Amino acid sequence: MKELQDIARLSDRFISVELVDESLFDWNVKLHQVDKDSVLWQDMKETNTEYILLNLTFPDNFPFSPPFMRVLSPRLENGYVLDGGALFPKLNTSPRGWILKQGFLFCLVQGRICRKAGKSKKSFSRKEAEATFKSLVKTHEKYGWVTPPVSDG
Repeated sequence: MKELQDIARLSDRFISVELVDESLFDWNVKLHQVDKDSVLWQDMKETNTEYILLNLTFPDNFPFSPPFMRVLSPRLENGYVLDGGALFPKLNTSPRGWILKQGFLFCLVQGRICRKAGKSKKSFSRKEAEATFKSLVKTHEKYGWVTPPVSDG
């Protein structure tokens, strides 16, 4: 509830939050503005995109574990946005806890709005996002937060 109140204070300028089915554990977040020097901001202007729609799902052990964060729309590519719209998990956590605003903003401004014919209209799916996220976490648990050798797949 504290996090929701903190974000509500910012809602007039660049972010708004709606509870999904009135659950405090499931939020849809509209990000109306990102860093104006970023390529994502330029993409938003060129494509008349009013906001980036995110979904945050909070675990039962929150705040000791971070929420699962993913992009719902528009379809983003590159940067730290993974298949299914999941946001790269390393940037959402730190040794002292998780970082909401800084983590997802950094992930997003590195991405681009997809403009490829056909692909840009395809929606991200939660199932795909969770599978990609779990696969990446397994890889990083095995190798640490470095890129594994190409020979290992």
